[in-house]
Amino acid sequence: MNFSVAEPAEPAVPRDAATVLLLRDGANGLEVFLQRRVAAMAFAAGMTVFPGGGVDQRDADATIAWAGPPAADWAGWFNGTEQVARALVCAAVRETFEESGVLLAGTADEVVTDTARYAGARDELVSRELSLADFLAREGLTLRSDLLRPWAHWITPVQEKRRYDTRFFAAILPAGQEADGKTTEAESSGWWRPADALADAEAGRSMLMPPTWHTLTELASFGTAEEALAAERTVEAIIPKLIREGDAIRVVAE
Repeated sequence: MNFSVAEPAEPAVPRDAATVLLLRDGANGLEVFLQRRVAAMAFAAGMTVFPGGGVDQRDADATIAWAGPPAADWAGWFNGTEQVARALVCAAVRETFEESGVLLAGTADEVVTDTARYAGARDELVSRELSLADFLAREGLTLRSDLLRPWAHWITPVQEKRRYDTRFFAAILPAGQEADGKTTEAESSGWWRPADALADAEAGRSMLMPPTWHTLTELASFGTAEEALAAERTVEAIIPKLIREGDAIRVVAE
């Protein structure tokens, strides 16, 4: 018999977070960049995930040079406020750079092609010595929100003690840039065909959280990165439920 796991009287307030599906066209079709989190992480330890993380309060800085859809558009797509939407887009750009070295920025007309010169700034961002706004201003760079697309919205089940209100973005790897695994949060990183990543998890060689599994299943239906970004998306918040099946607990997305 199945039972829903009891909800706490006062669920933890979820923290805003951003996750990015970094895409490219490989020799055998669409590929997505994935990272296996180190076992010592407080959240999703050992899980295979997309780059991303929690919003820093400085991500909402309205002074950031910005090109592409404004925060008001993102607020509409994610059904939120402009301030939160701005912070989410900035967090998506910052976390992608911190965790993969890919920088979704440039000028109003061009995108950065070589990020090697910003390696020191990347370390400063990770240590929180530097904010995204200060980094972009110092380097004369503009955030390129036009490189991102809204994808999904997942909220951690209410039964969990550590919860995130996560908006998923999609972006294509900019020409000339390379994604790497130079982050202390991941033990390994690399490009995967979505179907191969799912098969790896089904074989027990990796672990996926429900949002990651669901998203990989969606991505597996696209032949190219451009096709994925061009797909029409209706973003609605999904809060999975925890269901007890005997001695086991299963996560169900409805």
